[in-house]
Amino acid sequence: MATKLVPKELARRPERLAPGHRLCAGCGASIVVRQVLAAIDQPVVVANATGCLEVATSIYPYTAWRVPWIHNAFENAAATISGVEAAYRSLVRQNKMPEQDVRFLAFGGDGGTYDIGLQSLSGAAERGHQFLYVCYDNGAYMNTGIQRSSATPLGAHTTTSPAGKVRPGKEQTRKDLTAIMAAHGIPYVAQAAPSQWRDLMTKTRKAVDCGGAAFMNVLSSCNRGWRHPADETIEITQLAVDTCYWPLFEVEDGQWRLTYRPKEKPPVEEWLKRQGRFRHLFKPENRHIVDEFQADVDRRWERLLRLCGEA
Repeated sequence: MATKLVPKELARRPERLAPGHRLCAGCGASIVVRQVLAAIDQPVVVANATGCLEVATSIYPYTAWRVPWIHNAFENAAATISGVEAAYRSLVRQNKMPEQDVRFLAFGGDGGTYDIGLQSLSGAAERGHQFLYVCYDNGAYMNTGIQRSSATPLGAHTTTSPAGKVRPGKEQTRKDLTAIMAAHGIPYVAQAAPSQWRDLMTKTRKAVDCGGAAFMNVLSSCNRGWRHPADETIEITQLAVDTCYWPLFEVEDGQWRLTYRPKEKPPVEEWLKRQGRFRHLFKPENRHIVDEFQADVDRRWERLLRLCGEA
């Protein structure tokens, strides 16, 4: 019987990601991983793309992982876990190992998912391997010094899209990777946030039990790159959800469904002004970028409502 998604029950479960890792205080990635792993009752095997999560949880000779775990290159987490899944099923068919109710997971940041790892993720999804890929999206290559990725929001200051006299931060809007994965026609795709932990964990259970490839895109605040206090991670994440910068929804067998609709939709500048990476946008000469940002959020939100039949 599945563990109930109530704090008292979940607190009794052994941690699958041990404390004492080297991730920053307030890092969203460790919160995301703990919630995902706590939602799954079955044994798991994890592949982990190069990035903050991998580096900070496996500094030799230590590891924070209490499950079978494979580190692979930036670009091939999905290829690695699809190979593990295929090898396991082959060995079971050959009666070389007993069949177990195992779940196969991959974790990657937005650099290793939106950009460098997109090809292997697309291929593994198209082949129909039974695995869950979780992207912890912190909106930049944080591990290597806060460089822009295709997940970086419009106007954000990074070390490769610096805000200055020539350019006011990143000049492009972010890629909609969740919609790209939904377009693959796989059984389950979802967008989630750790501030809504029950929603995230419920989606995780659906994903690992969908019988095929699944993808979850989870917002993962980086206080170092976003420039906010470490104790505001969950608050700022929820503000991204409430402003509809990061709406929560799922696509199950092609059916789009909104899983959270804010009672009030604050302007996105309420989220932007809490982060130092957007500070320059509030200068008079850059105010138009805030307006462009809001227009993009509104356009995407209205499209999502139509897809979910709630327009």
